[in-house]
Amino acid sequence: MPATQLAGVLESCGAFVDVWKFGWGTAYVDPLLAGKLALLRAHDVLGCLGGTLLEVAWAQGRADEYLAWARELGVPSVEVSRGAVPMGEDDKDRLIRSAVEAGFVVLSEVGSKSASSQPLPDQWGKEVERDLDAGATWVLAEGRESGTVGIYDHAGRVREDVVDAVVDAGGVGRVVFEAPAKDQQAWFIRCFGSDVNLANVAPAEILGLETLRLGLRADTIGLSRPPAVRRR
Repeated sequence: MPATQLAGVLESCGAFVDVWKFGWGTAYVDPLLAGKLALLRAHDVLGCLGGTLLEVAWAQGRADEYLAWARELGVPSVEVSRGAVPMGEDDKDRLIRSAVEAGFVVLSEVGSKSASSQPLPDQWGKEVERDLDAGATWVLAEGRESGTVGIYDHAGRVREDVVDAVVDAGGVGRVVFEAPAKDQQAWFIRCFGSDVNLANVAPAEILGLETLRLGLRADTIGLSRPPAVRRR
């Protein structure tokens, strides 16, 4: 997204955004990253580097260099994940602690990006607990931009047993559900309320999501209806 377009999005929607993620490794190749981070700061939005970039750096033995580079740029937040490269739980714990000690707000991520290799619900819950104990501020529940893996089945339906496990482990306020599709967003809002944490929302859908939260769309209109009055 060009910086001018980002400025326009933030002008109209910035009040409804807490975190802006530079997905995958886009931050590393974006020559306008510093200017975009300044725009985000001006709107009180946390700029966050995607977890895949840190996974690549870790696999190369250069995680410390990565964190130093991000600090020099003034990046306030990083994502720590292990969904793209083989990484042990202890290594992930160390990465979270290193990032916290370096002054970053850490979003960890649980769940695999592969549809053929998915942890059991109790494994999701245990990893959520570990990540929070290691110092993560929020834990992202994997759904990808497709909304067909992780907390969803191949058809995009919510895996309720997995959602229950991560909420039981971390509490709904500390878990962020990746929910790229409107039906998924509406499901979480109906289930957990208007303030549920949702991620992987396309910039063009920010205002649409806010109307879902306010009950201004048919999918969640019950949120805006006054209580029924019993007639005498």
